[in-house]
Order: sequence, then C-alpha cells, then structure tokens
Amino acid sequence: MLADREWRLIREESRDGPTNMALDEVAAASATTDGVRTLRVYRWEPSCLSMGYQQAEESVDWAFCEREGIDVTRRQTGGGGIYHDSHADVSYSIIAPADELPGSLMDCYELLCEPVLDAIRSVGVDADFADEEYPRIHQPACYLRGIHPAHDVLAYGDDEPRKLSGNAQYRQRDAVIQHGSISFDLAPDRHLGVFADHDVTPEQFRERVTGVRQQADVDRETFVAALEDSLADWAAADEGAWTEGELDAAAELAESKYAADAWVRDRDDSR
Repeated sequence: MLADREWRLIREESRDGPTNMALDEVAAASATTDGVRTLRVYRWEPSCLSMGYQQAEESVDWAFCEREGIDVTRRQTGGGGIYHDSHADVSYSIIAPADELPGSLMDCYELLCEPVLDAIRSVGVDADFADEEYPRIHQPACYLRGIHPAHDVLAYGDDEPRKLSGNAQYRQRDAVIQHGSISFDLAPDRHLGVFADHDVTPEQFRERVTGVRQQADVDRETFVAALEDSLADWAAADEGAWTEGELDAAAELAESKYAADAWVRDRDDSR
C-alpha cells in the first residue's frame, strides 16, 4: 500500500514555470536514488503557458504572452497547452518510484487521481472522470481538446458536464510523475489569448470549461488546503520541504532546459 511508504507533502508554493517543471524532474531523481516520494501543490508566478511535449511553436501567440507578462515553458507530458493563471489554476504533482505503482496506465491514473477527486468533492463539487469522449474545440489547448475518460475530470451538475481538470503522466529515471491542473476559476480571455489562430469565443470556452468557484461557494485558500490535506491523508504523508541540493539542481535545470529556447520553442529530444 502507498501509505506504508514514506511520503513528503510540500504545501503550495509559488514558482515560475521553468522552475515548477524542473522541480518535478528533480523529484523524480530523488525518488529513484533516495526513495523519496513527493506530493506537491503549487501555483505559477507569474502566470504561465505550459506547452504539451509535442505542441508546435506556431500554435502559441508569443506576442500576447510577452505583452501580458505570461511565462512559457514546455512540459515533459503530452497533450495540449495549459494556461496556468496565478490565481485561477491550482496544480499538483505526485512523484514515486515506478515499481511501486500499477504498470497499467489506466490503473495508475485511477489510483493517483483518487485524492484529487476526493478533494474536489469535499468542497461540494460533483466531479468524476469523463463519462465518455467529447470532441475537440481547439486541439492545441488542453482544456479545449478532445476529452478522454482516462485522465480528464468533469464537473457534473444541473447543466452540461464541463471540464474541470486535466492530468498527465510520464516516467523519468524509473519514477512516475503525474501532474495536473485544476481549474479553480475562469480567465477565458487570457486562457484563449495564449493560443494563436483560433476562433473560440469566451462564451464557447465557458460552455466547455468550469472552475471550482463556479461550482461551489469556496475560496481558493480553502480549496488548496482541502487538496493538500487529501493528498496527505491518502499517502499518510509528513510535511516536508525541498533540500538545498534539490533546489540548486532545479535552478540549474530550469535555466539550462525549461527556460531555454532549444526546449521551449524547438523541443529537442533530451528528455
């Protein structure tokens, strides 16, 4: 059982996009070499577009991002780009040795999303994995691309189901990294603005996407605490922190990889 292992919970912290992605990779190295299992909740400061691993450079409105002060980085995971608003987005990562988790991707998603779904439901949102596939609205955008029951979470209520969270996994150095974005609030103009060459309106965005705040009377601080507590309870985790060595490694990796044009714009293959 996961709770029989030692886990650390790193409560919400604000970091820039390249550093957030670098910390996931560094945590994977720690899981492999030192057996350190990590649960983390984080926000993006400044707001950031995280491009999917295979997302094309020309799908991004670089001028909009620069004008609005929005960072751009590229994830190790596939799927569409995600606009992580510094307020409207709540992100998490779960990192553990691969041999301690199910080998089936579907089973692994089901296991690792359990505390995320529990947290969302605990604040009064009727949420679950998508009940079926939904067609895409705009492929490069994670929240607007085709919805899949394996890893997309929808809010169900009196209206049509709307996307609430996207989750993705990859393996790095014999460790599994699952990270996800939970929509706490809506920022459709900025969310759409980071993508080039689309005709999606804010109204169409709201018909596909919702946020925790739109579904329940809860503030961001309360929801973040619910997510942290759910993750901690799920794994019987102790509160922890990054080591100085991990922070130094992440700072170097953020600069050399996740903030570098060779990775962000050109997507070299040095995973």
